[in-house]
Amino acid sequence: MNKLTTIAPVVLLTITLFGCNAEQSIADSPEKEKDEFLIPVEVDAVALSDISSYYSTTATLESPQESMVVSRLSGIVESLVVEEGDQVKAGQLLATVDAKRQQFDLDRAQAEVEIIEQELNRLRKIENQQFLSRDSLAKLEYNLQAAIANRDLAALKVEESQIRSPIDGVVAKRLVKLGNMATEYQALFQIVDETELHGIVHLPEQQLNYLRLGQHAKIKPTANKNSEFDASVLRISPVIDANSGTFKVTLAIPNEQRRLKAGMFARVQLKYDTREQVITVPINAIVNQDNGQALFVMNNDTNQVNRKQVITGYREGNKVEIIEGLNIDDQIVVRGQHNLKDQAKVEVIKPLQTATAQQ
Repeated sequence: MNKLTTIAPVVLLTITLFGCNAEQSIADSPEKEKDEFLIPVEVDAVALSDISSYYSTTATLESPQESMVVSRLSGIVESLVVEEGDQVKAGQLLATVDAKRQQFDLDRAQAEVEIIEQELNRLRKIENQQFLSRDSLAKLEYNLQAAIANRDLAALKVEESQIRSPIDGVVAKRLVKLGNMATEYQALFQIVDETELHGIVHLPEQQLNYLRLGQHAKIKPTANKNSEFDASVLRISPVIDANSGTFKVTLAIPNEQRRLKAGMFARVQLKYDTREQVITVPINAIVNQDNGQALFVMNNDTNQVNRKQVITGYREGNKVEIIEGLNIDDQIVVRGQHNLKDQAKVEVIKPLQTATAQQ
């Protein structure tokens, strides 16, 4: 009797607990489904676009038109007309050198010419020419030619005291100060024409077959990586350097706005080939996993993503060509993909919401 009395409460308690747990499980099931975690992602449609292949290297920009302006005579620098950074035209006055001595020489030479001309004119007006010596007349004519040559030389010396620019360009350097003594053939100014610059690159000999005159290139100066300038192949050296195994290529870079400067260091991208209307995706959408490259493709019916192995081709800027693994109507995950696994449940949200959710 006591044994039955002890068992009955235990059985009753077990039944009661089982019933409560069953009710609790039934009540919690919808909540678990409701609270299922969805990974926030941003998706984008696969695009068809043109993409090019480039060879990257570096170059130092230089000006093909550059002149060191020198003094042709010795003298004190009397005036400086331009300063560094000034734009100048060919023939424009840059500075003057004291030429008083040269001016005196010119005046004396001019006087000698006039004296000889007067004597010749007097002799030629003599009515009775038979009394004139032909040798004397010929000697005077020779002396006149020599005097004219001396006068022209003196005039050239005076003209050379005016220091002028030989080319259009900008004053890159002023190498003399006002009042200094300029010696013969001393450099006074450096003039650089920056309307077109050249980029000199040395490429491996394996690249020779990919190049042609006029081929397009892109220039990105390291001083401003957000700027990009067009260039073209101007010259290709036919000789391979035996020591380095490279050949010289000269690029022409239009620079009418003078945004580029001679001496700048720049990245160069030579365009080799262009593929038109191929599948491209943002390069940051690619996930490197299992020694391969993959993309996560959205399945809108199940709100799941499928991991697809892909084969990539050309890369240009922030996009990459997909040779194999995608269809044109696919939608791919472009943000949040690094948190995903194959068949993961996701929630597609707007870009601003993605940034908030990932915080």
